Amino acid sequence: MLFVRAQVIAFMLADMATGIEAARLLTYKSAYEIDRGRSNTMLASMAKVFAGDHCNKVCADAVQIFGGAGFNVEYPVEKLMRDAKIFQLYEGTSQIQKLIISRHMTARDDLAP
Repeated sequence: MLFVRAQVIAFMLADMATGIEAARLLTYKSAYEIDRGRSNTMLASMAKVFAGDHCNKVCADAVQIFGGAGFNVEYPVEKLMRDAKIFQLYEGTSQIQKLIISRHMTARDDLAP
């Protein structure tokens, strides 16, 4: 892929992939807690906030990589950019999820997640 040779784009792609994997692992950890019969509320909120925010960043970066064509309806990246916002809103906004996380953290003796 010729465009990956540009270091800026290569770094953007690396950040995209890293964040996607981090979101996946947070989701898996949340599911693991449920499988063990433990509460996963805080981890589920962390996964949702991180995945939703990262999804929006990935889509914005993809539009940037495509340049002017990123806003063209002929390319799927334009639709993905519009659709990504719902992940920050559906099932509780990111701000509500952050409130849930902070309440769980401050209810404990230590602040570690």
